[in-house]
Amino acid sequence: MPSYMPRPILTHRILWVALALAAPSIALAQTDEIQVYDGELTHPGGINLMVHDNFTFKGSKEPAFPGTVVSNHALVGTAEWAFGITRWFEQGLYLPLYSHSENLGGTYNGFKVRELFARPHAEEHTFVYGVNFEFSVNQKSWDPRRYTSEIRPIIGWHLKPADGAKWKPVDIFINPILGTDYTGGLKNLDFAPSVRVAYNLSDKWAVAAEEYADYGPLRQIYSASEQSHQIWAVVNRGSKKWVDIEAGIGFGLTNASDRVTMKFMVSRDLR
Repeated sequence: MPSYMPRPILTHRILWVALALAAPSIALAQTDEIQVYDGELTHPGGINLMVHDNFTFKGSKEPAFPGTVVSNHALVGTAEWAFGITRWFEQGLYLPLYSHSENLGGTYNGFKVRELFARPHAEEHTFVYGVNFEFSVNQKSWDPRRYTSEIRPIIGWHLKPADGAKWKPVDIFINPILGTDYTGGLKNLDFAPSVRVAYNLSDKWAVAAEEYADYGPLRQIYSASEQSHQIWAVVNRGSKKWVDIEAGIGFGLTNASDRVTMKFMVSRDLR
């Protein structure tokens, strides 16, 4: 057996490594949670469970790096556990992170821990603010970077109509997210903002438009074609006695975006 690696295999592996290093970070990081944070917290001593499931009807058919989940026809999700600590602090745990894809079948993708700090009783105030810190431990089939994190500032407004006005309450939320894999310092932070504008039809039903983007690292924002942009149509159904439901469909606007994705989220207070 020769001691050297055959040239075609060596060239193929070098090409894979080069692509992985040069590709936009959005291509390297899969999406398990498609949600704009509104600053609402689980009450102190309470426990909430939210299950996220996303299915990509039309996405990339090529892996972003060897051995990763291919997004086309992939189901990706997670169970999100929230524990109310104080009026302004909520501890969260995403476990398990999972997916089922055409190329890998069912996979376990890791777990995430988060800390959410926000204005107490955000839903009762016009102006809402907060910040969420997230720490991820990734499996190799999910992300080539073992440890990643994000900082998610939360800025929002609950706009209520004046007396006699015909329009319903409108909510506007902005999450200017910064992600990191702990290399390159502050210049390597990835900017991936999300925005939600919701129109509340009643105290139970709302319809919303959302936008999720990834502009790349702050040190060198990607060109327009390399950026990821998805626009979403979303509907929410709230229930104090049973479960809250959020469903939506998203459409990619650039070549770096999955073309058609659906999301379905169900949550309930367990205590």
